[in-house]
Amino acid sequence: MCPSELPPSVVDPTREPTFRAAMESRLHRSSVAVPGTDSERTALLDTLARARASTIARLEARGAYPNWVLLAALAGMFATTFPVTILTLSLGTIAREFQTSETSIAWVISAPMLLSAVALPLLGKLGDLRGHRRVFLVGFSGATVVAAATATAWDAGSLIAFRTLAAILGGATQPTAMALIFSVYPPERRVRAMGWWSMTGAAAPALGLVAGGPLVDLLGWRVVFVFQALLSACALTLACVILRETPTQNVRFDVRGALCLALAVLGSMALLAGVRDLALSSGALVACGLVAFAGLSAFIAVERRTAEPLLPLEFFARRGFTAPILSNAFMSAAYMGAFVIAPFVLLEQFGFSISVAAGIMLMRTVSLSASSPLGGSLGQRIGQRNSALLGSFVLMLGLVLMSWAVGQGLLLPVCIALVLQGVGHGLCLPSLTASISNAVPQEDLGIASAANRLTAQLGSALGITALTLVYASIGATSGLVRAFWVAAVLAGLSCLSAGFMERADAHSEASASGAPR
Repeated sequence: MCPSELPPSVVDPTREPTFRAAMESRLHRSSVAVPGTDSERTALLDTLARARASTIARLEARGAYPNWVLLAALAGMFATTFPVTILTLSLGTIAREFQTSETSIAWVISAPMLLSAVALPLLGKLGDLRGHRRVFLVGFSGATVVAAATATAWDAGSLIAFRTLAAILGGATQPTAMALIFSVYPPERRVRAMGWWSMTGAAAPALGLVAGGPLVDLLGWRVVFVFQALLSACALTLACVILRETPTQNVRFDVRGALCLALAVLGSMALLAGVRDLALSSGALVACGLVAFAGLSAFIAVERRTAEPLLPLEFFARRGFTAPILSNAFMSAAYMGAFVIAPFVLLEQFGFSISVAAGIMLMRTVSLSASSPLGGSLGQRIGQRNSALLGSFVLMLGLVLMSWAVGQGLLLPVCIALVLQGVGHGLCLPSLTASISNAVPQEDLGIASAANRLTAQLGSALGITALTLVYASIGATSGLVRAFWVAAVLAGLSCLSAGFMERADAHSEASASGAPR
């Protein structure tokens, strides 16, 4: 592809105002001396913009540009997600340093999960309206700065505040990054790209644990956030150079719909967390449930009357949208619920140490990471519905085997079951995600991706709550066996939902399998 065939914003950087305005603002705020005259500053901006445009043009000419967009998006997601597992394991150390209880410091994990779920639809829709590149860069820049500030936290409250703000801002790397990927990949190739997305999402926390654990032991927990800030700065630089802006829409943001949905999500997540941890009284739980119901009812009423809704309700009448979203929610419930319960098997039933149990649990994550690219390739070759059915069935099989193995007290079948769970999740998720993106118009990719991510988080919270309550109510080996059976039922519901996905015709599947890579 020659430069004359490229979009105007690539050939002439002055036609892409986002990059030029951002550079102008940064130079204006910088304390570093810039050549003094306006003409010199303009010349510098033009040079930077033309260098960036030339880079994109060369990548386009080689057909490599979509892969570089994928790399930039994955780098952003990796940088914002890898500290989670290290932080979880460091809670006891942090609590002792700040002289607070582990229950209080656990809000370092809970508060970001709760409020980032609320922010997801807003960030996704803002990307649809104002440009996904803009939202991605603004959110990622803020998350990078806050990550560096987190290393200076002086008490538990400041740490919780910094982590929550970072999670909200870093949430921009989820729906907006996915929409940026979908904007450069044709529908038949999106499932393969989502295979690499799923692999990175699974590998980031695992690699953070393996590489960051010894680092924390040697230098302390604060070094994690220094490293995160440096890694984020590198990923942000790559994103600034590579990413191109998506089309914007000149419509009003649905503020009422956003507030109602935020209320529904906040009430739901608080309800599930309260039930799981038995942290709220029955009256408080009822209040959370009422808030969630009122928020959802108001959201539906508002969206029906709004000309430009936050999330068009007609999407839910499409099998290609609703079936994979439900399947993903049930799969997340089964997978994450089992993820929380499995360590009890290794620690209590088999008597392993924490380090040995963590090593065995990594088998699940490694198998998920390894199978995700295969799931993307398989979805492109045999169809997204078939790949999703296969993956959810393998996940269900792994959970049934886990329940049996726990009842028999056999370690080898437990390890095989963990691997099957990871493989099933990896085979299924790329097809579910790609199917949702193919069911909506290009201008709604952000909110569709956010809706998918949000329902997955709600499903995870539901699964963790359900399995924890089952185990806690029965206890011992019988409670574990029953909990994994509940997880298997949830995986079965995921498989059933995947069966309602639209079946691709033979011609489109054949063309997808022969699509250029």
